Amino acid sequence: MSDLEPRQRAVVFGYHNVGVRCLKVLLAGGVDVALVVTHEDSASENIWFESVISLCQAEGIPYITPADAKSPELLAQVKAAQPDLMFSFYYRHMLPAELLELAPAFNMHGSLLPEYRGRAPVNWAVLHGAEVTGATLHEMTVKPDAGAIVAQMEVPILPDDTAHEVFGKVQVAAEQALWRVLPSLLAGTAPRLHNDLSKGGYFGGRKPEDGRIDWSWPAQHVYNLHRAVAPPYPGAFTDIDGVRYVIQRARIAGTGHGNFGNVVSLSLPPGLTVVDNCIFGVCGDGRMLTISALTADGEPITAEQLAIRLAARA
Repeated sequence: MSDLEPRQRAVVFGYHNVGVRCLKVLLAGGVDVALVVTHEDSASENIWFESVISLCQAEGIPYITPADAKSPELLAQVKAAQPDLMFSFYYRHMLPAELLELAPAFNMHGSLLPEYRGRAPVNWAVLHGAEVTGATLHEMTVKPDAGAIVAQMEVPILPDDTAHEVFGKVQVAAEQALWRVLPSLLAGTAPRLHNDLSKGGYFGGRKPEDGRIDWSWPAQHVYNLHRAVAPPYPGAFTDIDGVRYVIQRARIAGTGHGNFGNVVSLSLPPGLTVVDNCIFGVCGDGRMLTISALTADGEPITAEQLAIRLAARA
């Protein structure tokens, strides 16, 4: 790809690991990246992912971090870069129509469109118990995740995968999908497949509060919530006497050696409990989670310590 001539100029809107990996694909494919638009890291966010800014600094690529994607200043800067193509790789702001009119624009989305359109697609897929997901490169339109599909790559979601583990797979899928389609994209011959919006649906962003556990739910649903928001995300949690308990690691009981399976016969109420010096979460269907790592207000807590606290409430 590196010998493609003439080189096409691109403006890239990017952030996060997918932004880093897909930007590297463009560079390896001989694309002249004239400008990168990215975000400053937030001090309030757990930054566990790679830095687009660091990559731009290493490669000598001009970059900007505007607060407003709709500002006239950003429009003027992108226009001045004279892009032949524009790409959005996990950029967090919607691009207005005025920007999209400057050049053909393509977005990398972390699902198999039309499934899981909108925000946090990997987390939503895990929460809903999906068995597959992937990455989709599609044409950008004013309506989010609605443009024609250019390339897709599928990955499996294994029964015990966390969203973080699935995101690692999706990141590779995004890189592969872009790498495979880039020559035809630059040649103007890439496919345009129908994105059937009558299927799938839109999902909103997720907040830490969305990790609150309702112990009346079936065990599989509680487990899917844990998997969807497990670290480095904020985690699934329950509050007891003003203390926030966050599940760090868990499995559905009965899926490993020596675990309890169904606890109906034990007549335990829903919620956290300690049995034989092991922490469990009892769920509404009588099954439970084996919790191998738990924090209390941010500090690790043992089964013995939790048992003492729970006994004091009795």
